[in-house]
Amino acid sequence: MEGMTIRFWGVRGSVASPGAATREVGGNTSTVEVRCGASRFVLDAGTGMRALGNACLSEGDTEITLLLSHLHWDHIQGLPFFVPLYLPRTRLEVLSAEVDEGNARRALAGQMRAPTFPVDWEGLPSSIVFRSLDASRECVRHGVLIRALRLPHPGGDVTAYRLDYAGRSVVYATDVERSPELDDGLLDFARGADVMIHDAQYTPEEYRGDVGPSRRGWGHSTFETAAKLARDADVGRLLLFHHDPAHDDDAVAEIERRARRVFASTDAAREGVTLELGATPETCVA
Repeated sequence: MEGMTIRFWGVRGSVASPGAATREVGGNTSTVEVRCGASRFVLDAGTGMRALGNACLSEGDTEITLLLSHLHWDHIQGLPFFVPLYLPRTRLEVLSAEVDEGNARRALAGQMRAPTFPVDWEGLPSSIVFRSLDASRECVRHGVLIRALRLPHPGGDVTAYRLDYAGRSVVYATDVERSPELDDGLLDFARGADVMIHDAQYTPEEYRGDVGPSRRGWGHSTFETAAKLARDADVGRLLLFHHDPAHDDDAVAEIERRARRVFASTDAAREGVTLELGATPETCVA
C-alpha cells in the first residue's frame, strides 16, 4: 500500500501576491494536493488550481475530490481556470460542510457568470457532484477516512479537515483564529497527526496591533499560536500556511525561524514543496 504525498500549489492568504519579493515562497492562494495511493484529493481551490490542473492533464488523472474549507474568494477563485473542468472525462466531487447544501454550488457557479466570466458553470461538460459533509460524522472516500471540524470564521464558519490513510494523517486548518483560552476541539482533532497545515497569517505583534491595526477578530492565527498547538497536539510536523500577502520571502523566513523556537519541527509552506509520507509498516501488505 502506498502512503500519502502532499504538494503545495498555493500557500498565500487573502489575495494572490506574485512578484520578485515572493518568488521563493510563492504568491498563489490556498491549494493543497494530497495523493493517497492513486487517489487525488485537493484542499481548497485558490489560484494554485491553474497549475494543478495542468499537472492533472499531464498525468492523465481527471478524477478529483475537492474539499472546501469555506467559500471566501481566495479559496475558490482558481477553479474557473482548472482546465480539467472543461473536459467531459473529468469527474469532480466537491465536499463541504456547509449547513445549506446549495451554498457551495451557488458560490462556485456565481463566480462563473456574466459579466465577470465568459463561461457559464451550467455549461461545463465535466461531471460535478456536490456532497455535504456533516462535521459531526466521518466519511470514507477511496479508502481515505475524512473527518471535518467546524470552527468560527468571519462571514460564516470554516471547516478543518483530517485525512487518514495507510497509517498516515494530515490535518488542514486554515482561516482559524485561536486564543489560549479557546477550547474549539482542534487540539484533540489534530492530536498525533503526522502533518498539520495551519493558518499562520500574522506575527503576534501584528495580531495585537503593535504594528498597524489590531488583527483580532479577522479570522486568522499567529505563527506562535500554530506552533503551540502543534506542540501540544504532538504532531509530527507543522507547516505554516495562508501567508499574509504583505509578507515577502524574508518575512516568511523570519516567521519560520521564530516559530521553530516554540516547535522545532516547523516549516513555512512553500509552493512546489512535496512531502512524502510512506505507509506505516502495520498497514503494508506483504
